[in-house]
Amino acid sequence: MVTALTAALLWWFVKDLDWAEMGRAFAAANPWLVGGAVLVTLQTYLLRTWRWQTLLGPIGPVAFGPTFRATVIGFTALFVLPARVGEVLRPYLLAKEARLSVSATFATVIVERAIDLTTVLLLFACALPFQSVDVGPETTVAGAGAAVAAIVALGVLFACAGHPERLGRLVDRLTGWLPARVAAAIGRFARKFAEGLGVMRDPAALVRTFGWSLALWASICLGIWLVTHAFGLTMPFVGSFIVVMYLVVGVAAPTPGGFGAFHLAYQFAVMTYFGAGADTAAAAAIVLHLVSFVPVSVLGFVFMWRAGLTLGSLKRMNTEETGQP
Repeated sequence: MVTALTAALLWWFVKDLDWAEMGRAFAAANPWLVGGAVLVTLQTYLLRTWRWQTLLGPIGPVAFGPTFRATVIGFTALFVLPARVGEVLRPYLLAKEARLSVSATFATVIVERAIDLTTVLLLFACALPFQSVDVGPETTVAGAGAAVAAIVALGVLFACAGHPERLGRLVDRLTGWLPARVAAAIGRFARKFAEGLGVMRDPAALVRTFGWSLALWASICLGIWLVTHAFGLTMPFVGSFIVVMYLVVGVAAPTPGGFGAFHLAYQFAVMTYFGAGADTAAAAAIVLHLVSFVPVSVLGFVFMWRAGLTLGSLKRMNTEETGQP
């Protein structure tokens, strides 16, 4: 199913392209700007690591090295394996190495994703009024509404984090009809999960986490802006806040590395908002995808080799942890 979806998206992306025009776009691209984008992309993984350390603080101090390795390996698995396996493996690997609770560590990833979504939606909503293209009031209202919804979702997480004992009692009531051993296991998981929401109970740590998130997404947007300008496409920096929103939607597709969906999302965004030609936009999408995924994946495979891990062993870990093949 995943293979068929990937093939269909890639076919849709390439079916109407002029390969000669794309070749000229590749030849004319500024290699220095592309190289700068590679460095900026690698920088984002430092920012991800520092942010994750902040989130992990309430459940235990974790050194930079293990956190960085788990982050890079997790994202490598996310890029090369289907079904977003890396989202589970990343906290699992760190929890095992740092001797943390797996469920509490996994909860920090849930918080991380909620903050990511909130940050991206806020950037998108803030960028829309500055665009020269008339996107229509519906898009502006939808963007603002989505940002408000994301903030409300964060509020729900905050409420759960503020009263972990209530979450435990609620789970106990909901699982009361299950066998005692199963209910007890679920209850323990829920309480450990609530521990992972600890950063939500510390306003100062939460503010620091948002600060890291803003720096992280500004770095991601800078990489997008550099690649876009490398292909001679005119886009203000704030315009990258719009493009990144479309890319987030694209990489949500359950294809390895967002293949196909990533390319279509970028191409659509720069054509719709910034008047890019289809072939030049496609060429930039291909390079941006390579910049976004290849360098960190190479580093991830190096870390995997040093740790004696393979893609097969990562799949088995995922199966053991989730019960899903």
